[in-house]
Amino acid sequence: MAEDPKKTEEEKEEKEKKEELPEIEEKSVSKQFTGKFGRSKLAYTATAATHVFELKEAKASFFYVAYTKDDAAAATRPVLFCFNGGPGSSTVWLHLGLFGPKRWELDEQGFKVGMQGRLIDNEYSILDVADVVCVDAIGTGFSRVKPEDKEKEFHHFKQDVEAFSKFIVHYLNRNGRWASPKYLAGESYGTLRGAAIARELFVEHGVEFNGVILISSILNYQTVGVNRENWMFHTGNDLPYALYLPTYAATAWYHEQLPSKNQKKKLRDLLEEVEAFALGEYWSALAQGDRVDDKTRAKVAAKLGEYTGLDADYIDHYELRIHIHHFCKELLRKQRRTVGRIDSRYVGIDRLSRGEKIEADPSTDATWAVATSALNHHLRSELGFEAEDIYEVMSMRVNERWNYEDFKNRYVDTSENMREVLSRSRGTQVFVANGYYDLATPYFATEYTFSHMGLDPEVRKNVRMEDYEAGHMMYVHQPSLVALSGHIREFIEETS
Repeated sequence: MAEDPKKTEEEKEEKEKKEELPEIEEKSVSKQFTGKFGRSKLAYTATAATHVFELKEAKASFFYVAYTKDDAAAATRPVLFCFNGGPGSSTVWLHLGLFGPKRWELDEQGFKVGMQGRLIDNEYSILDVADVVCVDAIGTGFSRVKPEDKEKEFHHFKQDVEAFSKFIVHYLNRNGRWASPKYLAGESYGTLRGAAIARELFVEHGVEFNGVILISSILNYQTVGVNRENWMFHTGNDLPYALYLPTYAATAWYHEQLPSKNQKKKLRDLLEEVEAFALGEYWSALAQGDRVDDKTRAKVAAKLGEYTGLDADYIDHYELRIHIHHFCKELLRKQRRTVGRIDSRYVGIDRLSRGEKIEADPSTDATWAVATSALNHHLRSELGFEAEDIYEVMSMRVNERWNYEDFKNRYVDTSENMREVLSRSRGTQVFVANGYYDLATPYFATEYTFSHMGLDPEVRKNVRMEDYEAGHMMYVHQPSLVALSGHIREFIEETS
C-alpha cells in the first residue's frame, strides 16, 4: 500500500520541529540538613533543581526546590506542591514565609527586622507531616522556556495550567510518588490556578489530591471587580463594594479610625454586624441605583461612615461606592499616610496627601526586598545552586501580558473547576485560609464565592475555612503563622 504523501510530509515537518528545539541542561543540587518542625526533629534533603520537558513546540525548564524527609517511605509519605500567583509571582512567599524549613526574619507583627532579609529556622514548617515541593511558574524564579520567543505562550491561563500539570506528573514519575497522599497549595492567583490544575489532573491524567489548600483565595474575579483588562471596580458591577466592606471595617478598626461605639467592639463581633449590613441594607441601596430615595441614601452613607471611618459626605460624593484605591488613600489622609492593599496593617508615605490613589503599596514595599535577599542567599549560599540568571521574584512583564482568552466576554472564574473536583473526586478536601486585613482577596468575597458554587451538601462538608488577623500573606504575622501551620498540619494528618 502506497504511503500517504501528505502524512509523510507532516511527519517530516514534526520531526524537523523537534530537532530544532534547543538543548537545555538540567541542573540539580542537594544538601542534607536536620531541623525541628512541629514536635519532631528530623533529617531532610533540600533539592534545588530544574526539570526540563517538551511542551507546545518548546522546552519548558521548571525551577523547583523540594524538601523531603530522609528514609521515608514514598508510598505513605504525603507530598505537597505549592506555588504563588500574580500572575508573574515566584513562589518565594510560600517558600520562605510558610512551608520551607527556613523563613525570612520579621518581627512578631510581620514588620521588617533590618534590611537584608536574614533567614531563621522555621519551626512552623509542615515537614514533620509532608514533603514540600516549591515550584516557580514559567517566567518567574529561574523557570524559563526555550526558544525564548515561545515564553509568552505560557503566560496564558490554559497553557499555564497544562504546564504545571505536566510538571507535577513528571515529578511523580521521576520520584516514585504516585502512591503518596498528594496535596496542592496555592496563594492568590495561585488559588485560581490550583482549582484549574486539580481539575486538569483529575480529568486528563487521573491524579487525585487528598487536599487542596487555598491561601488568600480568588476563584471568581467578579467578586473583587477585576475584569480581563485588570480594570478594578468598574461601572456595572456593584458586587465588590459590598464584599469589600467588612475588610474596610477591619482596617479602620485596626487603625483606630472608627467611632467609639464601633471601636470598642471585638473585631469578630463588628464584622458580623458589617456583613449583615453589606448584604442587606447596603446591597439593597446599591441595587436600586439612581432610584434610591434621599432618606435611604443619607442613612446608608452615615452607616458606611460609621463602619469605614470615612466621612459620610465623601461616601455620598462617590454614590455610596467606595473604591479600594480611594479607601487606601482616604482612611489616614489627615495623618498624611496611606494603607496597604496586600495587607492593610502596613502604612505608607506618599509625596502628596491629595489625590485618589496611593503611589505604591506599602505592604509590598515592606516585604519585597526582604524576600529577594533571603531567597537569593538561601539558594546560592546555603543550597549552592549556581545560576547567572536573575531570580525573578515578581515579573511585571509576565503579569502585564497574561492571556485570559479562555474567558472572553466574562469574568475569570475557576470556582466551577473547584466544584467539579469536589463533586467528582469525593475524597478530595479543601482548606481555605483568609486574612481579615487582605484588600487584594477579601475574606468575605471568598465566603461569597464558596456559598455560590452550588455544592451538594454531601461534599460541602469537605470544605474548611479559617480566618486570621493578618493580611494577604497572613503567615508574616507570627500568631497567624502559628495558627495557620497548625491548621494545615491537622488538615494533612486527617486527610492522608
